[in-house]
Amino acid sequence: MLILLTIFSVAIGPVEITWLDISLLLQSDLDSSGMLDILIDIRLPRALSALAIGAALGLSGALTQALFKNPLADPALLGVTSGAALAIAILMIFAPLINRMIGPFEAIQHWLYPGAAFIGAAAMCQILLLLSRVMSLVSMSSLLLCGLALNALASAVIGLCIYLANDQQLRSFTFWTLGSLASMSWNTLWVLIIGLAVGFVTTYSLAPKFNALAMGDGVAKNLGVNLQRIKVITIFCIALLCGLSVAMSGAIGFVSLIAPQIVRVIFGADHRVVLPLSMLTGAFLLMIADILAKNLASPTEMPVGIFTALIGAPYFLYLLNKKSHQGLH
Repeated sequence: MLILLTIFSVAIGPVEITWLDISLLLQSDLDSSGMLDILIDIRLPRALSALAIGAALGLSGALTQALFKNPLADPALLGVTSGAALAIAILMIFAPLINRMIGPFEAIQHWLYPGAAFIGAAAMCQILLLLSRVMSLVSMSSLLLCGLALNALASAVIGLCIYLANDQQLRSFTFWTLGSLASMSWNTLWVLIIGLAVGFVTTYSLAPKFNALAMGDGVAKNLGVNLQRIKVITIFCIALLCGLSVAMSGAIGFVSLIAPQIVRVIFGADHRVVLPLSMLTGAFLLMIADILAKNLASPTEMPVGIFTALIGAPYFLYLLNKKSHQGLH
């Protein structure tokens, strides 16, 4: 299904390219460098980036839920995404100064936004874990309220950055906050693939330990799980995946919440299955949202975050209602 969606995403867009044109291009019978540039340099890296970002969001959601031992945990709801967005907002506002500082080092520019977003996400995740330990926040409702407070704090600082921004920076940041894959290129794709590979390889070996952690900290300790080490590694990977996703495409919500939920409903809660299938499901969801975003209002483009929110917000309300009824019974 992902392969078919990728082909479909590459084939359609504001510029009409028929299947016959694609066939002729593959056979080198059509002398049209413009069409080839559109396919190879614009649509293909965008489609592959949608797969990579969706996979990163799905994996980060599964890791967050494993870390907090609750299926309603989500990087966006807990403030992790806001930490990354805050770092990006600060970079956008002080971009002229930063560009002058790193002007001679062009290679750094591709890693500047992902690096800043990673630091912001990691800091917010660490603050949440620290507060949950200091304030003894064990219930998901308490964690959500704490995440809401962190979100509000980050939003306040982002608001200050917006106040200091000029018109161009304000337009760029506003569109970025809604999520978009329009600026994806081969350079950004390689950064995404490297980060995704590091996150998946690092965490998949920990899947049995996540299964033990789901039974409680006490059980996990008795089974020989080093809780502190697991938490540090998981926080690093969540921050890496969220930071890369936010830096490259903006704040795209609910994919990280929905993807692991769908996998658990269909395939169960074994993290050896949940982690890889959450990646595939997240890639599938974001690919659908991106196809809708770039084609429904053609030749203009809608933010992809609108479509993920339209799907995810009602589903999250359904999960909250289901959770509250289970609590009552």
